[in-house]
Amino acid sequence: MEEIKKLRKIFKKEKIDGYIIPKNDEFFGEYVPKYNDRLNFISNFTGSYGFALVLKDKNYLFVDGRYTLQANNQSGRIFKIITIPDKMPSDILKEKKLSIGFDPNLFTERSLFNFFGKNKFKLKPISENLIDVIWKRNIIKNNNKFYLLPNEAISENYRLKIGKISKYLKKKKSDFLFVTASENNAWLLNIRGRDNKYTPVPYSYILIDKDRNIKFFCDLKKISSSLRKSFKKIKFLDIKVCAKTLLGIQKKKFIIDSNSCSILFKNIINKNNKLLNLQDPIYFLKAIKGKQEIENIKKVHIYDGVALTKYLFWLKKNFCKKNITEITASQKLLEFRKKNKKFKFLSFPTISGTGPNGAIIHYKATKETDRKLRKGDIYLVDSGGQYEFGTTDVTRTISLKNSNNRIKNIFTRVLKGHIAVSKFKLRKKTSGAEIDSKARKYLKQVGLDYTHGTGHGVGYFLNVHEGPHAISKRNKINFQKGMIVSNEPGYYEKNKFGIRIENLIHVKENKRRIAFENLTMVPIEKDLIVQEKLNKNEKNWLNNYHKTVFKNLIKFMNKTEALELEKACSAI
Repeated sequence: MEEIKKLRKIFKKEKIDGYIIPKNDEFFGEYVPKYNDRLNFISNFTGSYGFALVLKDKNYLFVDGRYTLQANNQSGRIFKIITIPDKMPSDILKEKKLSIGFDPNLFTERSLFNFFGKNKFKLKPISENLIDVIWKRNIIKNNNKFYLLPNEAISENYRLKIGKISKYLKKKKSDFLFVTASENNAWLLNIRGRDNKYTPVPYSYILIDKDRNIKFFCDLKKISSSLRKSFKKIKFLDIKVCAKTLLGIQKKKFIIDSNSCSILFKNIINKNNKLLNLQDPIYFLKAIKGKQEIENIKKVHIYDGVALTKYLFWLKKNFCKKNITEITASQKLLEFRKKNKKFKFLSFPTISGTGPNGAIIHYKATKETDRKLRKGDIYLVDSGGQYEFGTTDVTRTISLKNSNNRIKNIFTRVLKGHIAVSKFKLRKKTSGAEIDSKARKYLKQVGLDYTHGTGHGVGYFLNVHEGPHAISKRNKINFQKGMIVSNEPGYYEKNKFGIRIENLIHVKENKRRIAFENLTMVPIEKDLIVQEKLNKNEKNWLNNYHKTVFKNLIKFMNKTEALELEKACSAI
């Protein structure tokens, strides 16, 4: 509360009635370094998405359905928790003539408009971040160098990619594309970095013109001499001169992406140039993985499947014998992953939740919430890794000798939805919105549902959550060959349990037909299935999936594990 008092003291000086604090930093990535997590500082909220609105007399924390329970637990004492899009900031402020301050470096024009709309209140940009004024912290940045992916890791040379961007700019009659999303810069040049704990991105901006000239803005300490030699025609500049460089360009046409370009940069460019508000074309190009990338990803999912499957066998054998908690369980899973030399680091914080904690969709166990795995519970583990070369994300719900028939019935309905997505007959134009309803169908038959989307895109040794495609109620992007998406229906009952089954799937082409193919290689918990509720086709799908899992994993198992795998993958 002291932090909020300090923040409010500045309001008078800045002539504002409130201030907005987002989760993101200036690079708009999903996972923010601790030293830039201003939302956590002011609210104690640790989720990956949300923003706070601090007024003179009230505090609001806005999150989506994934984080409602978590936000109430972590921040509910001081902040009123609002679930978006059910209710938006514009709904709360619509009748008030207020001046609300914000940092223009941390917001895009689209995000501000989507949340705050056009109302009587005024949004006031403030150049100095007010949280930074009151937050005295040590900013510790790493000096890890950016590096070039080897040829065996890529499907397309960076010169070919730049050529596509040049062609796009000429088609749109634009002079420049300003790329502000670090993951897009990583994709364009086939480089990676270690600027983020969970994503191998190089924090950077890129300015590319229609004639293929590139200016790369970053921390120059991270550019090695060998990387410079690999990109002789690219001009590397200190990120601090980016704004000045843009100010020096006049009477040109720019493409910026209103989803990832900050208001600060947008206003700088717009001062002397014409703006074309189009989606950065790299988002779509990046979403379609090439042949080499898919081959590498398939190998990675076998590595990851081995680690997670061995872990689940260990867990089932030991949870009654040893004092295993959510935290120690997730640590053990990390140990299994680290045994593979291709493993780099986690792709997101592991969700390890048993019993009522499993109902918190993006739960993160802490010393205060850490719960022992108990007989009779179900255990939800959602985890993933960054490997050389690929990104994984998988969820399994495990029976800890649970005998609850209601839980089994719901699990079976979630599984039926999962199978329906995997078997969905794709057409040339099939969007995620069409598929989403199939995943929810069997839950809705008994009046149940879940508050998150059914699937998100996944990057190639990049973001574990990647657009523009997704399986959700509102996503209209058509699926194409090479796209990877998660398939993760679930159900969550507050203070009781959570269920989710997640595989990664990709769109493949076979005899001119496109269809989903599973990438994830981990057995699905059969002890929670009510077999008579699955029809013949669903049983066939499950049996065939388990045959594939067995075939891919068996050679990595010891004798005891091999017997367990045979049992886990046996036909029903």
